[in-house]
Amino acid sequence: MEIGTVVVYSEADSRLPYVEEADEAAFIGPASPAKSYLLKERIVEAALQYSCEAVHPGYGFLSENAEFARLVQDTGLAFIGPSADAIALLGDKIASKALAERAGLPVVPAYPKPLESPEHLFAVAKQINFPILLKPASGGGGRGMRIVSAEEELLPAFTACQEETRKAFRDDRIFIERYIPGARHIEFQIAADHHGKIVHLGERECSIQRRYQKLIEESPSTALDPALREKMGQLACKLAHEAEYTNLGTVEFILDPAKNFYFLEMNTRLQVEHPVTEMVTGLDLVELQLRIAAGETLPVSQEEVDLKGWAIEARICAEDPLRGFFPTTGLVTRYAVPRGKNIRVDDGVGAGSAVTIHYDSLVSKVIAHGHDRGEAIRELVRALNGYHIEGLTTNVDFVNAIVDHPAFAAGDLSTDFINEHFSEGRSKRPPEQEKIDYMIMAAVLVYHSRQNLVRDSLVPMSPLIGTTVDHRKPQRYVVKVGEDVLPVSLEGDSAARHWRIIVDERLYQVATPEFEFYRRRLKLSIDGTSHMFRLKYQENHIQAFFCGITRLLEIYTPKEWHLAKFMLRRPREKTDAFLKCPMPGLVIEVRVSEGEHVRRGQELFRIESMKMQTSIASPRDGEIEAVLVSPGQAVESDDVLLRFKNGSCGDNDIY
Repeated sequence: MEIGTVVVYSEADSRLPYVEEADEAAFIGPASPAKSYLLKERIVEAALQYSCEAVHPGYGFLSENAEFARLVQDTGLAFIGPSADAIALLGDKIASKALAERAGLPVVPAYPKPLESPEHLFAVAKQINFPILLKPASGGGGRGMRIVSAEEELLPAFTACQEETRKAFRDDRIFIERYIPGARHIEFQIAADHHGKIVHLGERECSIQRRYQKLIEESPSTALDPALREKMGQLACKLAHEAEYTNLGTVEFILDPAKNFYFLEMNTRLQVEHPVTEMVTGLDLVELQLRIAAGETLPVSQEEVDLKGWAIEARICAEDPLRGFFPTTGLVTRYAVPRGKNIRVDDGVGAGSAVTIHYDSLVSKVIAHGHDRGEAIRELVRALNGYHIEGLTTNVDFVNAIVDHPAFAAGDLSTDFINEHFSEGRSKRPPEQEKIDYMIMAAVLVYHSRQNLVRDSLVPMSPLIGTTVDHRKPQRYVVKVGEDVLPVSLEGDSAARHWRIIVDERLYQVATPEFEFYRRRLKLSIDGTSHMFRLKYQENHIQAFFCGITRLLEIYTPKEWHLAKFMLRRPREKTDAFLKCPMPGLVIEVRVSEGEHVRRGQELFRIESMKMQTSIASPRDGEIEAVLVSPGQAVESDDVLLRFKNGSCGDNDIY
């Protein structure tokens, strides 16, 4: 559009790609959001300093802050979003529900005012009945939300909600609504210009969530038929009309198992998941925002909005699913994104980028489009198989396991999906043997290539990618995967890049395309279908990643296996019992002292990381010998927080 851009950045973000990509960049302060991204006046000062005409608030921090929008407008700049009055009205969860009721939208049963005190909290909770949902009156993105199932959980959850929302949005008002189990999260994208024209751009389903934050989004939804889509879309537009809304926004609903829908809230900003709408409508939503802010009329009518195909987005976050989705930090040491005509990657990092404790855990989004949902799923799984990021733990394999799950393929979705189908970050469903075979073949080919290279020392590259050395004689290997031991026979023509591989009596025809092993990614054609794998050496073994499955593969020649299987495993060393920190962050509160007796499940510490506070509970009953951290101290994953008394204990006592 030939519009120049100026971005703002904090000290922590100075080396991120977006700073380099913009025309100009304005430094606004230290890493702490309270001293940079939440300083309204400083951002406006930067806009004026660089002679800007408008401010786009993004989709975090001040994007739904009415005071910021008003300050921008009062300064003579255009705010690329709705009016300050609309943000104030719809950004307040309580006021927006009252407006929705007046507009004829069904709403979730809730108490209509903020909670005034702990005593008020207990009285209202009994009135609404459990399970209930505590929600902040301001903000979004799942911050400050807690599901409460029993009375004894109320006060700790309420306190945590207040602290978290106060830090994220500077507003600690909390209200209660009924929690609806088994619900689906459906939202409608609306667009409204300054000339009275309002349209919706279809729905997005965002039911796959953890910590009340979305992980997978798609458009359209499998839950809606044309009639229900039209009804919900019309009500979304009606709400926008009642609020005198302009620019883009999202009206969120929950859909219960009986297909009854209820208004949840309206986000007065661009959504993280807007690319899925862009891919099915062909519209650029940011361009729409800019044109609306400039006073132009919407370029499409409701009848002209045409949803084509299916789009699915996976959020890649710096977090460890095996540790309760706790945030992770680190330096991105290797980075390669998937490509393809049906694939889009929106990312905020690159090789050399540092992911810190200060901001959200989202590092990128991978979006796939297909003619139908099945094709979109296949495209996304393939893209995630080839997404390569090292240096910190991410959820890339976890989201891949979700998209590749049969229940997801069947469209059997709800906000309880992860709890129903996964436990401690792992699928409850055992992986298909065929996929394990594929991983074995990929690892064996790389191992075989390496062995030949070392043995022959004839060429400077792997036989997989171009050597003329031809080993036609069948090569036999033994592969140990967990507790399973499988024989593998490999026979092939490296010059033709074609292999005949037998895994435990199962025969596969495998081809290795040119340049297929690049940056630890391997592309194979197995029985005529192309697949992508991520592989890396772990000591003498190979770790493989495919379709959300992660396995360490031990590969031996028959002679090596004969020797290895008789080796005795070293006994476990005994060690003291420690409580280790599950994530990097800042110690906010220490609720235990030396010599104190604690019980299993008792809260001992509060850690803040990536705008989220996490309670660290005691894993056992016992006496505390030493507390090793204090409030205000920065900690890393696996740092020891305290030591229990009495004990040299087994490995099971390391937490």
